[in-house]
Amino acid sequence: MTNTGTTESIKVTYDSEADVLCLVLRDEPPLNAVEEPNGVVVSYGEDGEPVSVEFLNAAARNLTTADELSVTVQTSSPRPETATS
Repeated sequence: MTNTGTTESIKVTYDSEADVLCLVLRDEPPLNAVEEPNGVVVSYGEDGEPVSVEFLNAAARNLTTADELSVTVQTSSPRPETATS
């Protein structure tokens, strides 16, 4: 996803019964989905771009607890430290 200066939001949901944490990247129905290794499911839209990412067994991965959900979003990569002599 490229940043065009507009504000994009990501919806985060958690289903405690299924223990699935879902990041909805775009409000668009998925066309297909691919299950990656270790229980990560990526759904893609008609344009081939990701629509959502699901994390199965979220509590076991320490992504959430029964009473708390914490999400940290990093908007840019940190710049590497440069060594000075």
